[in-house]
Formats: sequence, structure tokens, C-alpha cells
Amino acid sequence: MQDGTGPVTNLERLSESTSPADPVLLGDAGAVKALAAGRIGDPFALLGPHPSAHGTVVRAYLPPAEAVAAIDRSGVVLATLQPLPTPGLFAGIIPTGSAYRLRIHWPGGRLQETEDPYSFGLLLGELDIYLLAEGSHLELGHCLGAQPRSIEGIAGVRFAVWAPNAQRVSVVGDFNVWDGRRHPMRKRVEAGVWELFIPRLPAGTLYKYEILGPHGLLPLKADPVALQVEPPPSTASVVPDATPFRWSDANWLEARSANNALLHSPLSIYEVHAASWRRVDAQGGRSLNWDELGDQLIAHVIGLGFTHIELLPVMGHPFSGSWGYQVLSQYAPQATFGEPSAFARFVDRCHAAGVGVILDWVPGHFPTDAHGLAWFDGTALYEHTDPREGFHQEWNTAIYNLGRREVHAFLVSSALHWIERYHVDGLRVDAVASMLYRDYARREGEWIPNKYGGRENIEAIEFLRHLNDAVAQRFPGVLMIAEESTAWPGVTRSSQDWGLGFSYKWNMGWMHDTLRYMKLDPVHRSYDHHDMTFGLLYAFSERFVLPLSHDEVVHGKGSLIGRMSGDTWQRFANLRAYFAFMWTQPGKKLLFMGGEFGQDWEWNHDGQLDWLALEHPLHRGVQQLVGDLNRLYREQPALHVFDCDSAGFRWIIADDNSNSIYAYYRQGHADSAPVIAICNFTPVPRLHYRLGAPRAGVWREILNTDSEIYGGSNLGNGGRLESSTTPSHGQPFSLELTLPPLATVLLRHGG
Repeated sequence: MQDGTGPVTNLERLSESTSPADPVLLGDAGAVKALAAGRIGDPFALLGPHPSAHGTVVRAYLPPAEAVAAIDRSGVVLATLQPLPTPGLFAGIIPTGSAYRLRIHWPGGRLQETEDPYSFGLLLGELDIYLLAEGSHLELGHCLGAQPRSIEGIAGVRFAVWAPNAQRVSVVGDFNVWDGRRHPMRKRVEAGVWELFIPRLPAGTLYKYEILGPHGLLPLKADPVALQVEPPPSTASVVPDATPFRWSDANWLEARSANNALLHSPLSIYEVHAASWRRVDAQGGRSLNWDELGDQLIAHVIGLGFTHIELLPVMGHPFSGSWGYQVLSQYAPQATFGEPSAFARFVDRCHAAGVGVILDWVPGHFPTDAHGLAWFDGTALYEHTDPREGFHQEWNTAIYNLGRREVHAFLVSSALHWIERYHVDGLRVDAVASMLYRDYARREGEWIPNKYGGRENIEAIEFLRHLNDAVAQRFPGVLMIAEESTAWPGVTRSSQDWGLGFSYKWNMGWMHDTLRYMKLDPVHRSYDHHDMTFGLLYAFSERFVLPLSHDEVVHGKGSLIGRMSGDTWQRFANLRAYFAFMWTQPGKKLLFMGGEFGQDWEWNHDGQLDWLALEHPLHRGVQQLVGDLNRLYREQPALHVFDCDSAGFRWIIADDNSNSIYAYYRQGHADSAPVIAICNFTPVPRLHYRLGAPRAGVWREILNTDSEIYGGSNLGNGGRLESSTTPSHGQPFSLELTLPPLATVLLRHGG
């Protein structure tokens, strides 16, 4: 018999003459039956090469192949594999020690040549298996998932997935017509991990896992450690391109590692929902991709003077209405905006422009979509079994079981993955309060106390400490920011001092108090004067970021400008005065997109920012002010050096509630000029207002939110003031100044 590739060998004739009933070819009957039924737990015991008295028996299960031959690397037929009684199962004998490939004839005349996945030995190394079994592997992005690589000189993809309670796991995709019988995986029992090398799969191949759980077949599952995913609403994982990204930010990373998490540097963050920042109206309102955002968003941020962009979660998520906070792919960027290399290119461009990148990251909960992590191997693997611990009632999501070592490591490894693979400069950890308290959003009887009978989640505390320590050790200078809305002590203290180890914490109390005040009619503000001063009672108990975040412009709360009181002019004046108050208060700064120009309406994740508003001078004035505030914040050491230290702040006037006036000075190092901020939160100009000053001499008016360039009435102090020796407000000198209506004025000592 000839097939056009070479002469028939003696062993081929032996194979052809061997009865299909010969046990040498058939293998174990129970294993064959389990294979055909899709229940085989150890496919390598049956498939692939096996020594025999006549040579090496090769078995391949390839339904619906019509014929299969084993060939050597030059294409010479070593054996024609015989069809066995089980449809799709072929077997034959080749010379002992021969390297072989399979030549497969598929229906329709398609011919395929490939190495046999079952001819390869163990894939994961002993150290990987040890760390996986221990639950301490922190480089899962290199270990699990679909990893393109060459083994024995053969290019292909190594798949590995943790599913300890599964009876069988298979890789499925277009390459095997999604038939879970075709590529069952080998179980590394000691770690509960399944592995398989599939030769010749190209980048871009779609795949999932078919899992037979303890109680039956599960819906097809996406890869928990997928490095690339399909755009929603599709849900498959994608074999990534193995080509290394060529970074150009070595100098940026070196400077970052020496910057001590920006403690004494300006940190001004522009918070962005990438999908709705700007859309392409001419193309159905689609979102910008990463390259387009690189062209437009970076220029916008540079023009406004922000130091960092913070992106709402860009990890793969199936539902856009979650804004990214219901993450299912903790290792892959959302495909809506382009391939992973495009996201890396965006970060690289940010760094080239001097802009840092912070990602929102969600380790507290995950959605229960059937293709995701929920009951991944037929058991509560990533989540708690008991809904009193494992189900988040507010968000209808599952809660990670942080007490399980493997889950703990899965999440810490994810955080490290984004910093290592994509060079991001920080992670803002979402919903930390929901992780810290076992009774969060639960009534009595709906939660389980910890082992000491308390409400604190001990496993979450250990996780957060380990997370922050691991980041600090491996990537010094990377920011870790907590969204923590309670008075939990020591969020930004080191773990060695029994803290949680974060770099910064969002000051949610400051945000809520001050926005409540700004919403009041000025006539009533005197009764709530403390709303603007209360935050200073605890301002230095943690290292804080002052956030005006996305949460404050959704769910019927309206826009920032919409929450200011008064007529149109007064609302804009209020917002300008408030922004200057915020930028001169202790703490780093964060502003959600749209706030920088006073967008009129509430944020809509399905729309885009109201860019047309910038045709109006009052909106342009707000944007001009934000840019100037960021410039002053960077240029004036007094406004940032001691953002987190009480040495940098002193009240001058905190009790003038009848006039709704506040005044304070900011101080940097001794060789830098102090800055005084004076806020008038009434529409009444205050003429000849005497203000205490800590130093004698000239004080320059470096910013006035009532300036006409911002849309104000242009009432001010002519650019400079001279102090008098008259003491006031506990200060040895004083200034007599004009306070514009609904305005903040900044004065700097000296020329």
C-alpha cells in the first residue's frame, strides 16, 4: 500500500496484519469505554505511545477522522493506524524509540499533520507543582492558562488549569470542533492541576475547558488564567501571541522605584471609564481602542496637568453595565479595546509622556456567569460554599474564599501580573470594606462570625497584608490604594506595624461631607460649617487620596456641577471654589472624567462625555482652572510635600461660620514659600477682610477662582498684598484683602 509519501514498512505490514481484537492494540477495555463516553481521567494511560513486545503501540482518538498514519519527521510512513471498534480510535505499531507525527485524513479531503499531544511527558516542573500544591505560587500568569512555547523543538501551546475535584478536564475549541473527548488532559494529582500540550496551535485560537465534575458535565468554562479573551458578548479564551512586547520605559520604571510611592510628590489622578470617555459617532458610537485613547486621552491628561490616569477595571468582564467591576478574567485585558499588546502600548505611551497608570482591581467578588469561576470544577472552588460567606447580597456576586491558599495565591498573582506584564504604576483595590467585615451588608443571622466570634474577616486581613507586602517587595514605588469606606485602623500602616500596608486610602468621609456642604444654599451653610473642617480632625491618621469619583455622579446623584447650589453663574462659581479648596487641602487628588469641565449631566456608561459643553465659556473656564490647579499643585512644594503630614497644614480661620469663610496655610520644607488658601462660600464679596499671616512681606495672589479667565466677576487683589504688623487670628502679621463671591484665593509668600 502506498500513500505517496514513501514505501510501506515491515512494521506497517505488522500493524495491518494485527487483528483489531489484539489487546496489544486495543488497550484496557475500561479505559476505552471511558474515553468514548468522555469520562476518562487518565488519557495518557491509553493514548499516545506505549511500549510493547513488537515495538511502540500508538493510539490516537480522533473522531471523525477517516484515516490516520504515523509518520516520521521527514514524512515517511511508520505505520498506518488501524481503526478500532470504538469509532474514532486508531492504533498501530511503530519502531521503538521513533519520533512520530500523525497524518490525519478528515472528512471533506482535509489533511492535517501534527505531533501527538499524548507523546509528550510531564509539562509543569517540580517547583511549579510544589508551589501550586502549597498554594504559594505567585506567578500563575506564567504557569497556568494557555502558554505558547516549544517543547522538544515543537511549537505549540501548554494548557494548565486548576480543577482538583474534576473527574475529567478537556481543552476544546475550533481545532477539535469543541469535542471534549478529543483533548482530555493529564491530572497532576499532587496539585489538582490538569495539563496538556497541543502542538501547532496558533496565536488567536479560541478555547475553553470542558469539565466533568463530581456530579456531571458542566457548562464550558473560560480559562481563569487566560491571558487574552474574546470581546463580549462572546466568552471564549484566546491563545495569546507569545511575541514579547518591546518596552521603552526603562527610565520611567527606574525613577518610579526610587520615588517611595510618591509620598512627598504631587499625585493628581484623572479617573477614567475607557469605554465612555469618548466614542466614534460615525461608527455606531463605538468606544475608542487603546491606540485611539493613546492619541486622545493622553493629550487631554497632559493638557490638564494630571500626573496619573486611573482606569476603571480593564480586566475582562462580560457585562459592560458593571463598569468593569464584575471581573471574570483576572489576567486578561478587556478585548473591547484591542489585543493585550495594544494595552501594553497604551501604558508605554503614557510613560513616555510622563503619565502614570493606575488600574482599579477587584479581589472581593466575581459574577456567577456559567462560563466563569462559579462552581468551576463542580464544587465551590473559588468561592465559599455557604452563601452566608460566599454570596454578596448587594451585587449578586460570589465572594472569593480567601481562606483557601490557592485562591489567595490566584489573586495576589493577578495583582503582580498586571504590574509585571503591563508595567502599571498602581492598583486601586475596590470595595476593601466589603472584604474586611463578615457582616458587610448583612443582617443578624445572615453572616458567620470568625473563629473568635467577631465580625472581622481574618482571612481577608491576611490576604491584604500579603498582597501589599508582595507588591512592595517585588515592585518598590508601585502604588496600592484602598477604597475603604469605614474607620478601619491602620489601612496605610505597614503590616509590620499591624496595618494593612496600603500606600493610600480614599477619604470617602471628606468627599461625602464636603459635597453635602456644597449642595446647600449659602444661606444655610453657616449651620453646617463643620462639614468642611471635620476631615482635618483625622486627615493625618492615614495617607489619604481626596476623591471625587465615579460613584458620586451616578445612580441619580447628578453631576458635580448639578449638585452645586444657585443659578448658573453661582453653580459654576461654587464648583470652581470647591475645586480650589480640594486642591489645597492635605491629601492627594482624584477627579472623575467630566468633572474637569463641569459636565452638566450625570455620567452614563453607555454614552460619552459632553464634549460639546466646551463650546460654552463657563465650561471652558472650569477646565482652565483644573489645569491651573494641577500646575500650581506640582510647582508649589507647599501644596504637596506634606500632603500626608500635619507639619504641612495650619488653620488660620476655621470658625467664621457666619461668613462661611475658611483660611489655612500649607507649608513645605523650610526653604519653600508657604501658600495661604482663603475660601468664601457665600455670594457676598468681603471687602477689607483682615486675615492673619504667618510671615511678613509681600504675598502674591497666584490664583483666584473668580478671575474672568475662569468665568468669574474678576474681583480680586491686584495680584499682590503687603502684610501689616497687626496680629490677627493667632498669627504675628495680617493682610487686608478683598474676598470675591463664591471663590477661593491662593496667596504665596514672596516674589
